[in-house]
Amino acid sequence: MNQPKLIAFSGSTRAGSYNQAILNVVSNAAESAGATVDRVNLKDFPMPIFDQDLEASEGLPASVKALKERFAKADGFLIASPEYNSAFTPLMKNVIDWCSRAETEDEPSLSVYSGKSTLLIAASPGGLGGIRGLYALRSVFQNISVTVFPSMIAVGSAYQLVDESGTVTDEKWKGRLEKLATDYVDFAGRLKG
Repeated sequence: MNQPKLIAFSGSTRAGSYNQAILNVVSNAAESAGATVDRVNLKDFPMPIFDQDLEASEGLPASVKALKERFAKADGFLIASPEYNSAFTPLMKNVIDWCSRAETEDEPSLSVYSGKSTLLIAASPGGLGGIRGLYALRSVFQNISVTVFPSMIAVGSAYQLVDESGTVTDEKWKGRLEKLATDYVDFAGRLKG
């Protein structure tokens, strides 16, 4: 089986993010299963709110070009995304939108997404764990030619499971996340061919 190259990022850049904590578990497990994981902090890629007038006058921002380059090298995405008002974060939407844009006239539409796969997870202090946001995010990725791994995990009451250092301390949840990551690596590797 071809071992996939994955890129991991969270839709939250908050210090002490629960989503970053569970993403770390998934990323570590994916590496243990044989994947290569490029870990990205979206805070390192600041970008304006998507604006076609800005794009037309100045082209893609340098941060977008740099992130697109990292996306282009990946076979799939490991994404942890919190839920904001029953959807995913504005940060996540802005990144998806900017990175969907072509830099040149001969660049294929959705080139950094098309034919790839993604694993979606979420964590929240609330009881539902962010699952509503994941369904909204799932719909977006399916519409931009990304194959979404069928299983998703939303970790509820995350404040009880993550310590002050950002480590998932609950072994049951940690095991579920690790198994999900291992299953996804197998799935992404088979899709890669």
